[in-house]
Amino acid sequence: MKTLGFFVLGLGSFAFVSFGFLGVYSEELRWAFTTRIALLLFAVPGLLSLGAPVTLARLVLSGASLRVMDAVLQSWPVRLFGNAVFAPVFALAAFSVFLTPIAGNLRESPLAGAILTVAVPIAGLLMVLPIVEHTTQRTSFFITVEFLLVFVELVVDAIPAILMRLNGSVLDGIGPVLGSLPGWFPNPLHDQHLAGDFLWFIAEVADVPILILLFIRWSKVDRREAKNLDDLSDEEMDALTREHLRQRPR
Repeated sequence: MKTLGFFVLGLGSFAFVSFGFLGVYSEELRWAFTTRIALLLFAVPGLLSLGAPVTLARLVLSGASLRVMDAVLQSWPVRLFGNAVFAPVFALAAFSVFLTPIAGNLRESPLAGAILTVAVPIAGLLMVLPIVEHTTQRTSFFITVEFLLVFVELVVDAIPAILMRLNGSVLDGIGPVLGSLPGWFPNPLHDQHLAGDFLWFIAEVADVPILILLFIRWSKVDRREAKNLDDLSDEEMDALTREHLRQRPR
């Protein structure tokens, strides 16, 4: 089932987003471009992670290949992306690009489009895999902090989208698309407003499953920590209490 989920839901969603309507019209439509990037960052990595790619890789890899994968998972770039503080900062920085002329240049560049198609879902995977597959150890206190940061992300992610929706001028500086167009094509300003609407919706909805996963993870970690405390003898508990009191600031 995990293999099926990885290929059907994960790679299937990647193909749908990259090569379907959103991929075809990304260069012409702002809302198609921003929606594609948002889905590649949030939805596609989430669906890929349902297939447990790290777990599947551990089942088929051995020897040097397995050691290399473990080394990569423990490397500082992966730990940085998987840090709870990193996700809201990265999302804010990435979506803020849509408020600048850089977005127009990226949208109209085939090379940039190809790079983003690969780089964005990889970045999303690095952020979501530590939560889904427990590739890093977390205490219940740290997961509580992650909860608070995800709630912060609910607000932070929406800021660029709201600015795109409320702004009365075209922020990327790109004029109307030339040539024969379908009648449903929006003008540049309406296109930008639609981009803000879709970006806002996706960014907010994407945080809901993260909150659910964090709650499930917190429950498991809390039960494990409670069991570890219950397994301590009276002498070990007394020693732990004395050490805790000794470290308290006076």
